[in-house]
Amino acid sequence: MRRRTLGELEVSAQGLGCMGMSEFYGPGDEDEAIATIHRALELGVDFLDTADMYGPFTNERLVGKAIAGRRDEVVLATKFGNQRGEDGAFLGVNGRPDYVRACADASLRRLGIEHIDLYYQHRVDPQVPIEDTVGAMSELVQAGKVRFLGLSEAAPETIRRAHTTHPITALQSEWSLWTRDPEVNGVLETVRELGIGFVAYSPLGRGFLTGAIKAPEDLPEGDTRRRHPRFSGELFSKNLELVARVEEVARRLEATPSQVALAWVLARGEDVVPIPGTKRRRYLEENVGADELVLGADELDALDEVFPPGAAAGDRYPDMSSVYR
Repeated sequence: MRRRTLGELEVSAQGLGCMGMSEFYGPGDEDEAIATIHRALELGVDFLDTADMYGPFTNERLVGKAIAGRRDEVVLATKFGNQRGEDGAFLGVNGRPDYVRACADASLRRLGIEHIDLYYQHRVDPQVPIEDTVGAMSELVQAGKVRFLGLSEAAPETIRRAHTTHPITALQSEWSLWTRDPEVNGVLETVRELGIGFVAYSPLGRGFLTGAIKAPEDLPEGDTRRRHPRFSGELFSKNLELVARVEEVARRLEATPSQVALAWVLARGEDVVPIPGTKRRRYLEENVGADELVLGADELDALDEVFPPGAAAGDRYPDMSSVYR
């Protein structure tokens, strides 16, 4: 696995999103999830992504269990800010300084580690000045509890204000062939101007770009994607037509659609690190194969023609109010 840098933080060129191992994408299997994390480390994927709200709280414990005794092999990222209750209730976004400090300590305990490599604000709290939130995050760096700071789904002006308060190492947002918002809303331009790395979550379009989902019914009961506009009704059918074009390119290259979609993200620049999520070793191994797939100018042009910004039908979330603040 090649290496890339996010600001001053060196990580594998692909990371592993661990969210689906615990929630949102159907039932999980802890043994297979841990085996998947171990296989990722064997393959050189050392950048693991979790958050306190996944589970809630159980995903950090799972990741901590998987990396026990192997801490020096891992670059670990987690997040705070999407507040949830022990019963799973969603309680809103919280960026208050006292909450930041409490969340960091709780994450350290659940993960069983002494420091977090990359600590993100999961969503920006519009009720709290970003300077106050990042100021509290900066105190965690000074205390040795956190090495580097990140933001997720932040708007350009917010990123600038945060970076002035304390250097931001990485900005995490959704970026893929069917979600090209960062290219047109000023986010990508801003982070590159400031020397901030970009972490692309859902680089496979929440699994849509793999070609494995042919109908909404293919998603298991309880899968939150059933509520996402792009996976619903006529919008699903329109988006399925786009996926067919990825499959055409994949056939020509003797690759899988997943590998083509990931190779496209990897081709965006050396400051971009996709973090495809999976809970199974076989999909992890398939994704890692994208590291060796180089898309030529013809393939890149063909994909850009089919997937210009805004090509995907429907919003990416049922409620977009918490993104790009």
